Amino acid sequence: MADAFDVVVIGGGPAGENAAGRTAAGGLSTALVETERLGGECSFWACIPSKALLRPPEVHWMARHSPGVRESVKGPLDAAKVLARRDEMVHGYDDSSQEKWARGAKLEVVRGHGRLAGPRKVAVTLRDGSTRELTARRAVVLATGSRARIPDIPGLREAHPWTNREGTGAKSVPRRLVVLGGGVVAAELAQAWRGLGAEEVTLVQRGPTLLNRLEPFARELVEKSLRESGVTVRTKAQATRVHRAGGKGEVTVTLDTGETLRADELLVALGREVATRDVGLETVGLTPGKPVEVDEQLRARGVEGGWLYACGDVNGRNLLTHMGKYQARLLGDHILGKQVEAWADQRATPQIIFTHPQVAAVGLTEDEARERGLPVRAVQVGLDSVAGTSLLGDGYEGAVKLVVDEKRRVLLGATFVGPEVGELLHSATIAVAGEVPLDTLWHAVPAFPSVSEVWLRLLEAYGL
Repeated sequence: MADAFDVVVIGGGPAGENAAGRTAAGGLSTALVETERLGGECSFWACIPSKALLRPPEVHWMARHSPGVRESVKGPLDAAKVLARRDEMVHGYDDSSQEKWARGAKLEVVRGHGRLAGPRKVAVTLRDGSTRELTARRAVVLATGSRARIPDIPGLREAHPWTNREGTGAKSVPRRLVVLGGGVVAAELAQAWRGLGAEEVTLVQRGPTLLNRLEPFARELVEKSLRESGVTVRTKAQATRVHRAGGKGEVTVTLDTGETLRADELLVALGREVATRDVGLETVGLTPGKPVEVDEQLRARGVEGGWLYACGDVNGRNLLTHMGKYQARLLGDHILGKQVEAWADQRATPQIIFTHPQVAAVGLTEDEARERGLPVRAVQVGLDSVAGTSLLGDGYEGAVKLVVDEKRRVLLGATFVGPEVGELLHSATIAVAGEVPLDTLWHAVPAFPSVSEVWLRLLEAYGL
């Protein structure tokens, strides 16, 4: 006999948890199906552990650049203690606390691999091999996320490379590390392991620059910092062959430049692919292996009856944890009967890259705005333009850029680069999402002598 619920959510990562929690809080009986750990990629193999690895090297750098403090800083970081702290932050890779939350939220937790089995039906292969069939009276939510993409480079799979999972979960610091990729995961983990004591870290990027979706000044400052920290950055290069005898020991990477790199570990950070190959999309007329296209209420297009929803990475709209959670809250509200529409994940997305210096950005870059034909003016100032920065210590470098819609006089985007600028981002997110007029922002007075006074310098540079 099938178990019936109002809502069945497949995937217990941040998006799935938020969708299930929202509908359950609204009084709907909700089942949450998860095959691995509740909390998903972000909690155990991405956002949380990577930041646990990045923060100590950042604090160490800041201490060594603060007069009166640097004199007391002796020796390198204690990598073993950093890794132990990382393990604490992921609860020893145990999700029992997440399950306790789920039970408290009145969710029915089903442990196993969930697949669509036709309209409003979910078949779950349980851990003991048996099958449990669930039916959804109102909605099924797909929140199965994404996984690291491993390209078809000869010898790569056989070399058992690290992905973000091993890259955030390693039990010791490799002496030599090669990183393939030039995006966020590549930049963050290259810097993290170098900061934790890896002697040689080489980052290989196919394109001419790292982090190519950012403003040019942001890319340049991050790349400069990586090089200064001892990371070797190879742009305009890509791996053509990988060799590792028996899948362990030394790994060699041959580049299209003819050079051969040797390392103890190889990290592949070449993008993500949606986890839709084995979730039964074909049983409801959708194509496995592709993102689930959704409308502004996060309902799957092409599925009769509007009962199937998709949130987070699986719909391909925006592969960021917080935006997946945003989508989950909205679709939960829609299932509960509220009139909602998702738009922030397309127009006002905030993101922080936790390299040193940090990069915090929201909305459009100048190039993106111009490509859309918008009337754009950009202003940029250095962080050294405010007293608050110099009080933080010596050697602090950074800049901030605003992208303005000249016709409407509202912000389209903002990018901050510098130590700990992530904490400055939400003010910009409010301005972009709320379309706050510049003339109103002029009256949002920043406190002296905080780094946020850079907002005043930016508005002055614009001419207010």
